[in-house]
Amino acid sequence: MPSPQPIGIYDSGLGGLSVARAIRDALPGERLLYVADSAHVPYGEKTTDYVRRRAETISDYFVERDAKAIVVACNTATAAAIADLRARHPGLIVIGVEPAIKPAAHLTASGVIGVFATTGTLASRKFAALVQREAPEVRILLRPCPEWVALVERGELEGPALRAAVEAPVRELREAGADVLVLGCTHFPFLDAAIRAVAGPSVPLLETGAPVARWLRHQLQERDLQADGGCGALELETTGDPATLARLAGLLLGGDFQAAQTPPAWR
Repeated sequence: MPSPQPIGIYDSGLGGLSVARAIRDALPGERLLYVADSAHVPYGEKTTDYVRRRAETISDYFVERDAKAIVVACNTATAAAIADLRARHPGLIVIGVEPAIKPAAHLTASGVIGVFATTGTLASRKFAALVQREAPEVRILLRPCPEWVALVERGELEGPALRAAVEAPVRELREAGADVLVLGCTHFPFLDAAIRAVAGPSVPLLETGAPVARWLRHQLQERDLQADGGCGALELETTGDPATLARLAGLLLGGDFQAAQTPPAWR
């Protein structure tokens, strides 16, 4: 029988919609519940303890909503809290995201890869361990880009402000020899066109949405939890303003959306 339980997906704001999009494409029959923690955006400039507390609150909310899986669609929150969430909710599928360092290390011909992410992700021990494990022989150029998060949160996907924000970081890493670029924040795939305009069309831009969706599908199948047929839905909630989330989700994903505000106890 199809499972009526939702898959909970969350991010500090809109970035995790890039992961939700990939999951919806890979698992069209699933009911997805997306929470944008917009009252607390951005995570990348906050303390690890703060991000961990938000993770606990939102994961508990998903459990309250009878979610069968939780996807932490945020690199900063994954680095800060994924181990804690798995311990807090044993038996529940809990999947995080991480920058695509391993495939980038295999793709590079120059031996140099560039990583764009938030300050919190790049400073985390989890990221340092990932680099050491997957790319010990590769030169990694790191570039925090918190202003890119703000652009996506405002829905600024084109225009002079976007071009100015993107051009210098991308050119800096390309001129330093990076021939593969890793988008280490789930907000950044929405800036794909602007980044490619500077980097060049042949430079690989690696994100994590599709691999996360494939791993989630595998986990659901292994536990016999995948919805069998039916028509899935993407439900949107936010700790911030629902009208803003609905409008920007329509801009980022295409189509018309409705959004609700998360109940007060979970904000």
